[in-house]
Amino acid sequence: MDFKNMTPEVALQGFGSGFDCSTCTLAHVADKIGLDEETALKISGAFGGGMWRGDTCGAVVGALMAIGMKYAQTEAGDEETKNNMLAKKAEFEKRFSEKYGSLICREILGYDLSTEEGMAAIMEQELLAKKCPYVVCDACEILEEILG
Repeated sequence: MDFKNMTPEVALQGFGSGFDCSTCTLAHVADKIGLDEETALKISGAFGGGMWRGDTCGAVVGALMAIGMKYAQTEAGDEETKNNMLAKKAEFEKRFSEKYGSLICREILGYDLSTEEGMAAIMEQELLAKKCPYVVCDACEILEEILG
């Protein structure tokens, strides 16, 4: 699947193929951070739906993985590199939160997908199809700007 040109339709197609918000987001920028798409999909595979607990949105987690891959320190004591990465992380989180009011999946969707009742409401309102693809696209757009 080609996640490079992320649109709501591509994200929805990814969801329909069994991928999640985290995988769509990290795969979208895989080539920009030195990963092949398969590795990106594997690394991010367990983080969709706020780690299936409604916690931090998978699109956010995928974006933070990408920021870490590009900017994180690799040498002990490299505080300058670490601080730069933390600034990029904070910028992403600020911009995403400004758009969605939260980084938390259950708050963005308005329901907790880790409960039967919450998932039933999410499915009834088709939020995984009507909201999540746009969340992924916005996360990818912010991420692209941060990655440069």
